[in-house]
Amino acid sequence: MTSHPFVQDVLERLRKVLPSGDQAHPLHAPHFAGNEWRYVKECLDTGWVSSVGAFVNRLEQDLAAYTGIKHAIAVVNGSAALHISLTLSGVEAGDEVLIPALTFVATANAVSYCGAIPHLVDSSETTLGLDPEKLDHYLRKKAVLKDRSCYNARTGRRIRAVVPMHTLGHPVDLEPLAEICAHYKLKMVEDAAESLGSFYKGRHTGSWGEIAAISLNGNKIITAGGGGALLTNDEKLARKAKHLTTTAKLPHRWNFVHDQTGFNYRLPNLNAALAVAQLERLPVMLASKRSLASAYEEAFRQAEGIRFFQEPSFAVSNYWLNALLLDESHAAHLEGVLEQTNQAGIMTRPLWTPLHQLPMLKRSPRMDLSTAESLARRVINLPSSAFLQEADGRGA
Repeated sequence: MTSHPFVQDVLERLRKVLPSGDQAHPLHAPHFAGNEWRYVKECLDTGWVSSVGAFVNRLEQDLAAYTGIKHAIAVVNGSAALHISLTLSGVEAGDEVLIPALTFVATANAVSYCGAIPHLVDSSETTLGLDPEKLDHYLRKKAVLKDRSCYNARTGRRIRAVVPMHTLGHPVDLEPLAEICAHYKLKMVEDAAESLGSFYKGRHTGSWGEIAAISLNGNKIITAGGGGALLTNDEKLARKAKHLTTTAKLPHRWNFVHDQTGFNYRLPNLNAALAVAQLERLPVMLASKRSLASAYEEAFRQAEGIRFFQEPSFAVSNYWLNALLLDESHAAHLEGVLEQTNQAGIMTRPLWTPLHQLPMLKRSPRMDLSTAESLARRVINLPSSAFLQEADGRGA
């Protein structure tokens, strides 16, 4: 099939960056070159493979040390981490929670798990995430402050929290968002599922709100196979999070007494062992991913109608998934690029379907979402595995 010259140009520029040969290039494959085998074998040799074990504690300690956030609580996945984060932030049934319309569906699902209503807000082309300036203008018109809480003037429901999601690892502009939260009495719960290793103005993502969630899924920058964690500087919240995610069981040598409805969100020691080994190599993986991002940026520097998306000026991104941004005038070529690159063994994908276009969320309250809709038409994610450019596929 003959492709459009623009599509062919994109394909050729990608081939200049990616290793030659017949191998396919996945979007983001896990990379194991450290102590993964040794730590997992230790779990098997000792029999500590389930939800109790030394590696769970070690993962929590190591995550806290790396991020500079005082407490980390390991859980079974990022969705569980976000669910508990919202619960501990006081989100209750009938509340509204402000979330970006352009995010993975798990952000909205976690709100729904609480019996709350996702309230969809627009994105920024600078970060791909929630736009604080546009949100501020919207709340001035739509929000009412009373009894030290924020309410939706139209629905009468309390707006309890806002969830910035750091899209593809690029931090949201958090400082003005924190000011908005302070003014409107909103809790900030960071969805940092994609941003382990990303920093906003020198501080790791997840440290700006009261509590945050990260993911250790198989396609994330480091993986536990599944897995996730809550991050917080609040010791009381950390204790509550640990209690809730371990079935709310009171400590006892043999009796099973639970003092509230809890959740079996415990991360198995076997998975934690894998994540501990991965976290040890995170700095070198980040360096490799930044090198790949630079190569993509150089390849597309003079391209017409398309550019490589770079980290915002106030942030250092992990470049979890690299992305191209089509000019609006070239947005019609999105499907052609996706078709031709995937056919050539180069896995690319668009961003997510905006949430208000999904059947279960089409009636959700929302602001003007023109930027989110535009970005959904124009963003293409590229192969972003660590050490992708290494000839032997193993890296340093």
